[in-house]
Amino acid sequence: MIPQEIIRRKRNGETLAAKEIQAFIAALAANELSEGQIGAFAMAVWFKGMVREEIVALTLAMARSGNMLDWRDIDRPIADKHSTGGVGDNVSLMLAPIAASCGLAVPMISGRGLGHTGGTLDKLESIPGYGITPDAALFRKVVKEAGCAIIGQTAALAPADGKLYAVRDVTATVDSIPLIIASILSKKLAAGLQTLVLDVKVGNGAFMSDAGDAEALARGLVEVSNGAGVKTAALITDMNQPLADAAGNVVEIRNCLDFLAGRKTGTRLETVVLAFAGAMLSQAGLVASREEGERKAAAALSSGKAAEIFGRMVHMLGGPADLMDKPNTYLSSAPVVRPVTADRGGWLTSCDTRAIGLAVIELGGGRRHPADKIDHRVGFTDLKPLGTRVERGDPIGFVHAASDAGADAAAAVLQANYRIEDSEPPLLPVIPGYIEPTA
Repeated sequence: MIPQEIIRRKRNGETLAAKEIQAFIAALAANELSEGQIGAFAMAVWFKGMVREEIVALTLAMARSGNMLDWRDIDRPIADKHSTGGVGDNVSLMLAPIAASCGLAVPMISGRGLGHTGGTLDKLESIPGYGITPDAALFRKVVKEAGCAIIGQTAALAPADGKLYAVRDVTATVDSIPLIIASILSKKLAAGLQTLVLDVKVGNGAFMSDAGDAEALARGLVEVSNGAGVKTAALITDMNQPLADAAGNVVEIRNCLDFLAGRKTGTRLETVVLAFAGAMLSQAGLVASREEGERKAAAALSSGKAAEIFGRMVHMLGGPADLMDKPNTYLSSAPVVRPVTADRGGWLTSCDTRAIGLAVIELGGGRRHPADKIDHRVGFTDLKPLGTRVERGDPIGFVHAASDAGADAAAAVLQANYRIEDSEPPLLPVIPGYIEPTA
């Protein structure tokens, strides 16, 4: 296949055959294309789009551009979850051990922070010794013996995706729905999954702020993933406020440990975690319904079994054996911790979630440039949920900073980005939508 002919056909709005897409991605993976050709292809897709069959072919070609994991020696359903990213979104940390404690095997390949959103890997690196890039043998051993392992993507998994994304990042083609779908799903397919549940965020702290756009992305992901052979559903979840009451790295690990210890019951976070567990268990056929799955997950959480599995996973991947029992021995703390108070009485009615995520980056808890080092200690904790009644001087959260100046700046941002009004606000559902698996 001649690359420029494939680019020309897509530029003209024609539907590419699967063999054309496979040839183009094979050439991309083999470093046989120029950056100009890759950028031209991405821009053609951005303008002309792709039909479902094209996106399935692109996803499969990218997934098969490297190693494909095989879990046939593990006698459990292989399942995972993926989130499009949010603020205070540490669902994966608790969901993986809960799902594992209920009979699933969860080989979870996660990413770093992107833009204003936090990254699961950055959070896990707050734990001393935790290895996010184990070799294949250890990864398999942890999944088999602990039931779950949360690690980072290796260069051997879907390498074509990394090469295409690097060009998309500098050619204004990141926000192409077909390319987003193929990028997300190619890594999941390469991980050898049987079932997948997607968390598509919507709101002012999500990449998709419009409900219609979020639903379109969710449906596209579900259709393509099912078309590629992985039974997949999607939950659309609200990101108009931080999901957890903490945003940062080590503070979200502490939040995770509190959750697994049963100290975060009745929260929006608990609702989301249990909903995803229920969906994962139902799709894998381990329960008859999502509701039954939620009950089973809640029982595993309250029994302490999920906490035990999380601790085992951490230890097998190089972390301390007694993290669950002695978190303060291992987890660092910021030198400056201070409350951020309400400047008037009333109801917390809204907040700028994206601005809160960016404030964590300004504190040093995220990256402005890929090579930046993260200060894992910083962030926000004890964030009050919307709908809370406060009086003047009440804390709406606490800032954790490396310096007084950093704390002052972050506190000002947090205070300015919560709106306080006299009337109690109507609260949005934390899970406004669910997309069933398609045939």
